[in-house]
Amino acid sequence: MILLLDLGNTRLKFALLDGAEFSHRGAFGWDADIAHELATLWASWPAPVRVVGASVVDPARETAVAVAAQKAFGLSPVWVRTPAQACGVTNAYAEPHRLGVDRFLALVDAHAAGRSPCVLASVGTALTLDALDADGRHLGGWIAPGPLLMQQSVLGATVQVRPGGAGAVRDLADNTADGLASGCWQACAALVDRFVERSAPLLGGHPTVTLGGGDAGVLAPLLEREVLLVPDTVLRGLAVWAKAHTETAKIA
Repeated sequence: MILLLDLGNTRLKFALLDGAEFSHRGAFGWDADIAHELATLWASWPAPVRVVGASVVDPARETAVAVAAQKAFGLSPVWVRTPAQACGVTNAYAEPHRLGVDRFLALVDAHAAGRSPCVLASVGTALTLDALDADGRHLGGWIAPGPLLMQQSVLGATVQVRPGGAGAVRDLADNTADGLASGCWQACAALVDRFVERSAPLLGGHPTVTLGGGDAGVLAPLLEREVLLVPDTVLRGLAVWAKAHTETAKIA
């Protein structure tokens, strides 16, 4: 069994990979007492033989999770850093390490699952968009604020935009709360639609469009095209990477 760790901007997600399935899984926000929560939960889990992680957070949080894994299982995580090529996927970036490892692992998952050619959108703190062709070549992508971060930026830069609560997405809003929510969510939806429009000719004309991230379910109905909701792309990509590197090690 392999313990997989996904250290995202908003929360830590983790799963125990047993063969081809996740036998145990969990998640904690970074506002939790991570060391205590992990120690309590992992005490009841079977012991893995390896720990593999992907991180887009600071070294301090990586260290806190690594210490918890060492205490619970006597294992230190192997941190996956974005390569130029792995698992059949070729990174488009001239400086490969500058592509977020979460985005790369989502590409690995999509390629391994047979969803390419495709457009991958992830909706969380940031909205990320990537194009992957049928041969596993990453063609590039876009990055923008996610809908909630977009709303926070408006509130932080204005004095009089102070909605009384969370707004709803409407075609034509008649109050500030709904206007702010509608504008930000629709802006993100339009960006996804535009990216698909621009990348489709390079992907054979009709790519699969996948949507992941914590806010995928809210954004999906706002898009002009059908999308496939794909959760846990980082954990699934980690599983592919971990299996491939286990097999490579055995061959070596």
